[in-house]
Amino acid sequence: MRKKKRKYFCLFVAPGFGGIMVFVLVPFLDVVKRSFSTAATGQFQGVKNYLAIFGNQAFLLAVGNTLRFTLVCIPVLVLAGLVAALSLNIFHQREWAKSLYLFPLAMPTATVVLVWKLVFYPRGFFNLSLTRLGLMTGLWGEVAEDYLETSGAFWVLVGSYVWKNLGYTVVLWLAGLRGIPAGLLEAARTDGAGAWQRLWYIVLPNLKGSLYTIVVLSFLNSFKIYREAYLTAGAYPHKSIYLLQHLFNNWFVNLELDKMAAAAVCTGGVLMIASLALQRMWAGGDSREGS
Repeated sequence: MRKKKRKYFCLFVAPGFGGIMVFVLVPFLDVVKRSFSTAATGQFQGVKNYLAIFGNQAFLLAVGNTLRFTLVCIPVLVLAGLVAALSLNIFHQREWAKSLYLFPLAMPTATVVLVWKLVFYPRGFFNLSLTRLGLMTGLWGEVAEDYLETSGAFWVLVGSYVWKNLGYTVVLWLAGLRGIPAGLLEAARTDGAGAWQRLWYIVLPNLKGSLYTIVVLSFLNSFKIYREAYLTAGAYPHKSIYLLQHLFNNWFVNLELDKMAAAAVCTGGVLMIASLALQRMWAGGDSREGS
């Protein structure tokens, strides 16, 4: 009986495992191999590609911008999603609001980019609103700032990321909130605990699982913002939003595949280490609470 179950288990797992091998593991190993070789001849050259990328100013700029973007976006997205979820959890009948938060996820990237262009271009909605306000108050004249060509482009990109990804964050927070026993909150209320005390001592400690999932997904999704940045500002945008994906694209166009492979290996390694560190941190926190 056990052999039969094992056989069915292997047959069930085999297609997925085979797909991972063919489409993920084998290509990644090929990238690792290319990172130690020349692009033209494939000749082994040791760590020269890695030394080249770490001495490349464009690579260092892209790494710094990507890190800054991630460190800014994740806390903003986590807090905004939590506030929205707590608000929706209080007003149980606001189903339309949940759909409103999820709407940006269903929008194609090109549509999202068009919206941001209409808002932030020199003759966009934002500048027109500022101009009208300035003329009405007499404090300033016409405003025609191209925000996508200034350091403000970074905050435009942050806003785009948070706006598009807020929906799934709210859903995950709501799932965690609905998992908290109502009797626990009612008992705390009976004992005289106020709203802030219930939030701090009961609600937030029970949302650690949701927080871990949201942080990991937000971290990985922060590396997928390239389409918005590229379609908004092109291959060579303002330096504040020049991300790793811009550099990879430019290296690919210039056929500098050896540098691109080395940078991809470094990026993959950082993502893996960060994910494992987050998992270990959460597991360590749970074990300390259990003891």
